[in-house]
Amino acid sequence: MPDTPALPYKIACLCDLRDKDGRVLLLRRKKAPNQGLCSPIGGKLDMTTGESPAMCARREILEEAGLDIPIERLHLLGLIAETAFEGQGHWLLFYYRVIGPVELESHEMNEGLLEWHHPDELDHLPLPVTDREIIWPMVRKHAPDDLHADAGFFAIHIDCTQGDLRWTVEEEKPAAKP
Repeated sequence: MPDTPALPYKIACLCDLRDKDGRVLLLRRKKAPNQGLCSPIGGKLDMTTGESPAMCARREILEEAGLDIPIERLHLLGLIAETAFEGQGHWLLFYYRVIGPVELESHEMNEGLLEWHHPDELDHLPLPVTDREIIWPMVRKHAPDDLHADAGFFAIHIDCTQGDLRWTVEEEKPAAKP
């Protein structure tokens, strides 16, 4: 790996929630990072309390969507390591898919606007470049549309140090066939 700048490492979760029609819940963010862009809800782990990634996902879903999802409904779909994201820091993201549909009205909250989008609309939304080019294609590849089916797993590394995105798949397991 080329010289990597000494930057802080942040650990966070992204949470993929779908409704009964297969639409995905996205947050149009009011704040950095990704201000003005649409991304799954999520946030940083509370490292002072020793919070696990699944506990973080559950807490973020409750805080941002008001839904109390049991940990048993969270499937770790992916691990995403981003080196030098926006030149500001390194990120380790745990990507969780909620098993089964959820019900929630679109609404404004302190982080931004929560809205439902059909997966076919994702290519036309304002998304972070890493989400558009790498993360959403990996999610599509490893998570079946049937929210009750067994999803797969992926681990990727995204290198943002050179300005252009370079990425590698470090591990992957396809979704189970129905």
